[in-house]
Amino acid sequence: MSYNNKKVSSEPQSAEKLADELQKCMDLQAVMKGVNEHWRKTGTCMGAPGITDAQAAKLDEKIRRTSYSWERQPFSSYDLTNNNSQIKRLEQKLSEVSRGFEGWEFDGGRAEANTEMNRLQLFFDEKPSEQQRAALKAGGFKWAPSQDAWQRQLTDNAIYSAGRIDFIKPSDGRTVRENQPKVPARDGGAR
Repeated sequence: MSYNNKKVSSEPQSAEKLADELQKCMDLQAVMKGVNEHWRKTGTCMGAPGITDAQAAKLDEKIRRTSYSWERQPFSSYDLTNNNSQIKRLEQKLSEVSRGFEGWEFDGGRAEANTEMNRLQLFFDEKPSEQQRAALKAGGFKWAPSQDAWQRQLTDNAIYSAGRIDFIKPSDGRTVRENQPKVPARDGGAR
């Protein structure tokens, strides 16, 4: 049993893959809590739920070797905290991927939410002026010659950033955020 603290990747991920990663982290959290609880009751990891005897022996040895009083348990509080933070990041990413984003038309081009590449892409009919290019760069967009587009990672922040750039505002009169699907309310509360 090893704790794996990987950051949430910026690579395109399907909702299924994120859900699988989330479930693994939640299972790991339950195992770590169960092992710690078993150790507090019995003083050993042997017979703890969710781990093998070999893993239990390694954890018992780790506890015996440590000289720090705050690490006198199989899984330290920072292991649990870090994994819980990973769960929260995955839940947020999953809600972003599940919700989806939509593109819009603007004067002189269009914006596309490319979910395959996980990018918000801006396509212009003509090359943007130097001032416009500076505004795009300031908004986190980079020129991608392979895509013939200005783009950045497709996140809520990309939508907010695009909304602050005047010359790519939707031509239908709505704001960039108004063009996006509504975020599902959490726990029955309005957002």
